Amino acid sequence: MLSNHFQNGVETVRHAWSRIPNSEESQFVDDAVGLVRKSDGSSVESLDYEVIENFAYREEQARRGKLYVSYLLVVKWLFALLIGIGTGLAAVFINLSVENFAGWKFSLTFSIIQKSYIAGFLLYALINLVLVFSSVYIVTQFAPAAAGSGIPEIKGYLNGVDIHGILLLRTLIGKIFGSIGSVGGGLALGKEGPLVHTGACIASLLGQGGSTKYHINSRWFQVFRSDRDRRDLVTCGCAAGVAAAFRAPVGGVLFALEEVTSWWRSQLMWRVFFTSAIVAVVVRTAMGWCKNGNCGHFGSGGFIIWDISDGQEDYSFAELLPMAIIGVIGGLLGALFNQLTLYISSWRRNHLHKKGSRVKIIEACLVSLLTSIISFCLPLLRECSPCPESDPTSGIECPRPPGMYGNYVNFFCSSDKEYNDLATIFFNTQDDAIRNLFSAKTIHEYSSQSLLTFLVMFYSLAVLTFGTAVPAGQFVPGIMIGSTYGRLVGMFVVKYYKKLNIEEGTYALLGAASFLGGSMRMTVSLCVIMVEITNNLKLLPLIMLVLLISKAVGDAFNEGLYEEQARLRGIPLLESRPKYEMRNMTAKEACGSGRVISLPRVVKVSDVVSILRSNKHNGFPVIDHTRSGESLVIGLVLRSHLLVILQSKVDFQHSPLLSDPRGGDRSIRHDSHEFAKPVSSKGICIDDIHLSPDDLEMYIDLAPFLNPSPYIVPEDMSLTKVYNLFRQLGLRHLFVVPRPSRVLGLITRKDLMIEDTENVNTLELQNRHHNKRPTTRNSDVERPLLNGLLVGSE
Repeated sequence: MLSNHFQNGVETVRHAWSRIPNSEESQFVDDAVGLVRKSDGSSVESLDYEVIENFAYREEQARRGKLYVSYLLVVKWLFALLIGIGTGLAAVFINLSVENFAGWKFSLTFSIIQKSYIAGFLLYALINLVLVFSSVYIVTQFAPAAAGSGIPEIKGYLNGVDIHGILLLRTLIGKIFGSIGSVGGGLALGKEGPLVHTGACIASLLGQGGSTKYHINSRWFQVFRSDRDRRDLVTCGCAAGVAAAFRAPVGGVLFALEEVTSWWRSQLMWRVFFTSAIVAVVVRTAMGWCKNGNCGHFGSGGFIIWDISDGQEDYSFAELLPMAIIGVIGGLLGALFNQLTLYISSWRRNHLHKKGSRVKIIEACLVSLLTSIISFCLPLLRECSPCPESDPTSGIECPRPPGMYGNYVNFFCSSDKEYNDLATIFFNTQDDAIRNLFSAKTIHEYSSQSLLTFLVMFYSLAVLTFGTAVPAGQFVPGIMIGSTYGRLVGMFVVKYYKKLNIEEGTYALLGAASFLGGSMRMTVSLCVIMVEITNNLKLLPLIMLVLLISKAVGDAFNEGLYEEQARLRGIPLLESRPKYEMRNMTAKEACGSGRVISLPRVVKVSDVVSILRSNKHNGFPVIDHTRSGESLVIGLVLRSHLLVILQSKVDFQHSPLLSDPRGGDRSIRHDSHEFAKPVSSKGICIDDIHLSPDDLEMYIDLAPFLNPSPYIVPEDMSLTKVYNLFRQLGLRHLFVVPRPSRVLGLITRKDLMIEDTENVNTLELQNRHHNKRPTTRNSDVERPLLNGLLVGSE
């Protein structure tokens, strides 16, 4: 009977393996992930962060009163509350699952190695392999967009780039369960980056009312459908993810401000801070509940907070030199890490991963086996050390069994009063290993040989693991690497300075901050995060010092980790500063020699279909003719709006005559929400629209649907000013026109200082009495024909 069960299991595995697509069948994976094939970003679509002030939008705004505005404000704060609760619960679930899987794994392994180390290794490697296999299988077969940390993609989204699939429900599920498998499986990666992506997915799903594909949606939540509103929600989700990952609410707010967003508003600051505070409350409540033993193997190492408040309290001026050296080392190793991961990820992307999902699964499983071999076998080669004299005030016991929270792990030792310093780092969860490296009053716990061995091996594993098809964060691996060489420097400082108040754990903390600064190039947010997770404000000046040095050294070699990975994925990020060459270029030169494809105000349906099929542009200028026959640009119509019009067919007319956009029932045929594209999806395609021959002979008046006030720049404006305008306003299209012939008005600061509606009405009455237009409306200039159209990665 046992043989029959075994045979049935083999057949089941074989059947599941046969269903995994090979290289020819898996071409859809890259498209599902939403990664751009061309490095120039030509196949990337931008988001519409600009307000399209067409007739439907103006009609909707006119119907809204002060009560509805107050209602929207209340809903925004309600969504901020729900995002915080949802992200906090997701973080609690991931942490509980990872800690329990790791606890069961170490408990079973330790019970087996009491009889046989070979059997213990086999069990240890098998559990890791099963967990990693589950993670990579979920990602490759269910949620391809869940691979990696997700921060470059979210950064691109908030920069104005729409990447298909990154904010879907299946991506959220794949991110959560994939992180549990990859982190619980002992790979050299963390769950902090995926938690940022998780928070963004939760925020996006709340904003669109759920998922229509899986029939999990509610109309009550479908309030914010525009890209501009979703951007605010996703920003709250990013901050909530960092706050949940590190229990650092202030650091989460600063992370969203410094690292992922390309803009900021003071009104959004309050909601982001409120969301992070809610996350902190949820996580704190979960920790209090788990202290009563309700969470299985979950212990003090579950949520990241490495309290070193009892560590080094003061430092001398002479210690600044080795601390500066730590900053230099962090910058060099961080820049090297970015370059190596870029090379390996590029090779994976261009060669290995093109062979199909099976190759991705095999690769992840091989990396898991290699990690298990190194983490289990290397401590076997290290001789154990006798336990130091116990200090009742320190609260540290020696020894402790593997997998249990604490220092001095007993692994492959001949005596019960010995410990293995390499196993204390290797044969442990990463959170507990970092806590051991940060710990105070543990001088001489680690030998320099063990720390150097761990640094080389873990650094290599982190470089190799980064880019595999599993959810992977780089915060915790970076802290592991940095704290290792930081502790090494601290050992030499203790030896040569011979001062009693020097703690090796303090230098481990500075090393962790230096490597993250040298790799990710964050400064303010990372500094606050490190202070929050260590609970030691006295180290703030030292953390600032090593961060500034490591970032300066790293910037001399390459860009930050997320910027490099975004470029590899073909995400066209607009950085905060324009290139130096742009100073000598004009807007007309940036447009190139490409012909602008425009549409007349009243256009034939067949002509619209022909234009949409012949190109991939997402914006078209609309041209009208005056009575004198002169051409005039009257606005911009988006491709997505044209597709909605073609699909609905209610705006078709039989004659090419102009229609009054303000008259009749035409004004209520469309709502502004109808033109909103579903998040992280391709939306309507021209091939999905079926039109009869009679439909193709009809006409459309585009006046009610176009944006009548697009942003315009003169042709000789410097490209530096154009770049700053485009990025800061979050534009998708920018008209380039010749120099206007005359000016209708000039707006100054005082013209914008409108206090209330009563003053505005009085001003308009006065202007009408004098037969003038209101000065606050006289900023328009004549709209001549277009010279070109600057677009943002259509």
